[in-house]
Amino acid sequence: MPIEVVITNDFEHLSKVAAEIVKKKLVELLKRKKEVVLGLATGNSPTGMYKHLARAANNGEFDSSRIRSFNLDEYIGLPGENAQQRALHPESYCYFMIQEFFGLLKKKFIETNVPFGSLIDQKVLIKELKRYPHDWACKGTGAGKSIVIKQKTGSEYLSWIRKEILNGYMQKIKKAGGIDIQIIGVGGRGHVAFHESGVPFEGSSVMLVKLDDNTIKDSVTDGHFISKKDYPNYAISMSAELVYQARNVVLLANGERKVESVTRSLLGDVNPEVPISYGQKYALNGGNLIYVLDKIAGRNLIDNKSNLKKMNIVLKDLT
Repeated sequence: MPIEVVITNDFEHLSKVAAEIVKKKLVELLKRKKEVVLGLATGNSPTGMYKHLARAANNGEFDSSRIRSFNLDEYIGLPGENAQQRALHPESYCYFMIQEFFGLLKKKFIETNVPFGSLIDQKVLIKELKRYPHDWACKGTGAGKSIVIKQKTGSEYLSWIRKEILNGYMQKIKKAGGIDIQIIGVGGRGHVAFHESGVPFEGSSVMLVKLDDNTIKDSVTDGHFISKKDYPNYAISMSAELVYQARNVVLLANGERKVESVTRSLLGDVNPEVPISYGQKYALNGGNLIYVLDKIAGRNLIDNKSNLKKMNIVLKDLT
């Protein structure tokens, strides 16, 4: 299917347009399915959209009690003496979703799922990785790495992470029938969730990730953490390969920091250095991919309308 790119004026306009696109798809799917599976992202880009969707659900425009959700990622190593404290830390994605979306709904989802990062003790993880170096391997050309835990391990802790945390989340998604609509944002280097720049596309579904220093720096700059020493070093994340198995993908991006990655993802080659560029393959294989951008993030695409048309990319300028 052709990729659709929608250009909006600003963040508020983007939020309204994205919410309308997602709402329309939800209404269509709920007419023919008992329940819908929604993939959700965190970060700044979807927050306005979530508020519009919650308002629409509360007004009866779609039935939120027939939706099951799966989030893209979660930190490992947030402060807290136990899993519950880590899950409810103000910077956890579990807490974020309650504040920004789930807590706004009058009729709650059937089930909400966030990767089980809070169950992992980062100190124990680091200790086991050092103690059992032959139990795992790194994938990735950049500072951020996917840590692949082998089938047979000497470490019971690493084996538990692979079976229960990584494979367990993937099995929950499969049992739900896969994701109908996946919402994603874009990192500054074109990464999706914590599938960092340089990590291969293929061969993983739910990943254990060693975070890129640039990802940590961006979060400190954005005010999420006081300093780098307070930031978690690891995370659980859906991979780009898994993200682009959804039946519909809606990508949101706004602001100056997203210009280069958005441009390279569509006008450049498919490249692990820009994980969202995998969307090109997804669309060629029949996936329904929609970019919703503000006019800053999309400015290079506006300047390249003729090239987009040649590539069978439909540009809708709503500014």
